[in-house]
Amino acid sequence: MPVKHSTDVEAKDVAAGKDTTIQVLISSKEGPNFALRKFSMQKGGGMPRHTNTVEHEQYVLRGQAAITIGDETYRVKTGDVVFIPEGAIHSYQNSGEEPFEFLCIIPNKEDRITIVDDVSC
Repeated sequence: MPVKHSTDVEAKDVAAGKDTTIQVLISSKEGPNFALRKFSMQKGGGMPRHTNTVEHEQYVLRGQAAITIGDETYRVKTGDVVFIPEGAIHSYQNSGEEPFEFLCIIPNKEDRITIVDDVSC
């Protein structure tokens, strides 16, 4: 389907996340090269330190968060663009009073996710 509305796509809980959902807006079955996902983290929500075997290109739609990539923590807000290289340890923590939402584009390759430690979000 070339056009659909984001509200028609089911939001699912992110298993390792806290108060975080994902919508797969364009799946690997729809787009030949990339998948497009939307993440939403409620106030206090986030995702623990983890790695992926694919890179991430992200665009912040709403809110603010602390994103740690490797040893560096970045304060991001609406309109910011984030690149996370494949294999980089990264985490997210909503640091604002409203939901933190971002689009995430990934290549259509196998993506293995590894939680680096069990420190809570």
